[in-house]
Amino acid sequence: MEHRSVMSPVNISRRKGASQRLDIGGYLPAVLLVVLVGLVVARDPAFLGVASLRSVAVQAAPILLLAVGLTPVILLGGIDLSVAALTSLCSVLLVSWANQAGITGVAGVVALATAAGAVVGVVHSVAQVPSFIVTLGALGLYSGLSLEASDATNTPLAEGSPAISWVNDYFAGIPAGFVFGLIVLAIVGLMVRFLPWGRYLYAMGSAEPAALMSGVPKIRVRAAAFALTGMTSAMAAIVLVGRTSFGSPTLASGLLLPAIAAVVVGGTAISGGVGGVGRTLVGVLTVTVVQIGMVVIGIDPVLQNVIFGAVIIVAVALTIDRAKLSVIK
Repeated sequence: MEHRSVMSPVNISRRKGASQRLDIGGYLPAVLLVVLVGLVVARDPAFLGVASLRSVAVQAAPILLLAVGLTPVILLGGIDLSVAALTSLCSVLLVSWANQAGITGVAGVVALATAAGAVVGVVHSVAQVPSFIVTLGALGLYSGLSLEASDATNTPLAEGSPAISWVNDYFAGIPAGFVFGLIVLAIVGLMVRFLPWGRYLYAMGSAEPAALMSGVPKIRVRAAAFALTGMTSAMAAIVLVGRTSFGSPTLASGLLLPAIAAVVVGGTAISGGVGGVGRTLVGVLTVTVVQIGMVVIGIDPVLQNVIFGAVIIVAVALTIDRAKLSVIK
């Protein structure tokens, strides 16, 4: 019997069609980034100084890690609303476990978060529950566990903990946390580019029924994607704890919208099938410049989530494949 490839002409044509409608993942994100940098520099010429660029890298690092993990899930046409809550939970666990067991404790938190993400992916696939519902429930679960584990207080990290303090070092003048994020981005990018899993992401995001008929292992693909979001959530927690020296049930509460905005602004369509991990880096830098630019311009920080919400709505409107709106993911 002849088997159809997961990269069938049907899937390719659908992806191409979505791109032809309006692919903001081309040059537009990079142009937008340059324009934003120009606006900030016009207001504060010192923005291009070494100290300011390091501040951008430090602020971008946790967003980069969360956005890299979210990209494969969004390529599938799904969403994970629990990443920030899981990051906060991991920060609480990291402080406790790193203080007691050092690097072994840190590895344990990463493994636990990865397993939690995989469970979410399996529940999403097996129970056929939309990803935003499953991850919204996980968000509530993680938030409750964070409060319980921390007694609703900040938990300090032991001074000089080598398992986490490396985050504050520099490599070639670049903050270690940001370098770590770039390494993770490169690894995930290679996985998406060269592994069958990466092809399956695009196939399922472009035309899931056709992909499943071609033999794509739906449960394994989704479980791996959500496991990755769990892993990168723990990694983001490492960076945040290293920077702040404490864990908190609300440490990452302001990172969900910026992380999602970074993915869609970078050009990954929220409806799936179009985009890539490399584009997410441009989106992360754009979002970070917007954050810093709002401070430079003097916009009330309380309005940041309003602005990011508007950015997500506009980016989704520009990239969504309306031919797939009848498919629930």
